[in-house]
Amino acid sequence: MTWKHLARPYVAAFASRFLQMLQYRTAAWAGFATQCWWGGIKIMVLAAFYGGAGAMAAAPMSLQHAITYTWLAQGLLALLPWMGDPEVAQAVRTGSIAYDRLRPVDAYVLWFVRTTGWIAARVLPRLALMLAFAAVALPLAGLGQWGWQPPASVLALAGFAFSMLLALLLSAALVMLLNIAVVSALNERGINTLAVPVVIVLSGNLLPLTLLPDAWQTFLLIQPLAGVIDIPARIYFGQMAGVDVLAGLALQALWIALLVLLGRVVLARTMRRLEVQGG
Repeated sequence: MTWKHLARPYVAAFASRFLQMLQYRTAAWAGFATQCWWGGIKIMVLAAFYGGAGAMAAAPMSLQHAITYTWLAQGLLALLPWMGDPEVAQAVRTGSIAYDRLRPVDAYVLWFVRTTGWIAARVLPRLALMLAFAAVALPLAGLGQWGWQPPASVLALAGFAFSMLLALLLSAALVMLLNIAVVSALNERGINTLAVPVVIVLSGNLLPLTLLPDAWQTFLLIQPLAGVIDIPARIYFGQMAGVDVLAGLALQALWIALLVLLGRVVLARTMRRLEVQGG
């Protein structure tokens, strides 16, 4: 069989899940409105922080960059790997997960492409709406200083785009670990609850990682969740340039490879011990 025939079921799985999730337009609008509200609150907090005596001069990131970072993080909220794929959780509850063991495809790859389509379809509409609001509507309303600023350069934009593709794959690899944990525990509630605060802080969604204590910076940069939001943002702002961009992209790719390898090993072991419930 050719690579085209081998890839066909996975491409179909990605496309069907992606198109299925695009139908939830009301959810995209509701998420966008909520993220604008919280984004505005976070920006007001940052503005108050930067307005403090000496804060602007001592901060490793300018207020304009912090504002853009906030809009970017809000637009990418659905990219965060803070919950398992609900389709997998439903399959665990109903017992239909047993069918995945019978399909003539690689279970890990099948779940991975489905998860990637699920994440991408939720991220793209909200990110586009956020970009239109913060980069276009706010400047037209005379509030450009509170808006989404352009990238540092064309090369920074290209690096950011490639980094975002890696961020999508990295997020899917992390969600796969949550999926496998759900299969093992037969319930997703506790796992998702534990994942949320860790992901929000370590991804940089709550606060740009560069604003956290200097002693933590090495750990914060090399841990995998930095590759979901923080590394793409640093490339966008030009804080990573030249060799540093390549290092950031390589770090993202390395974590993807390690997490996929770990996920495959753990899923194979979990499937051998699978307990099917429901029916």
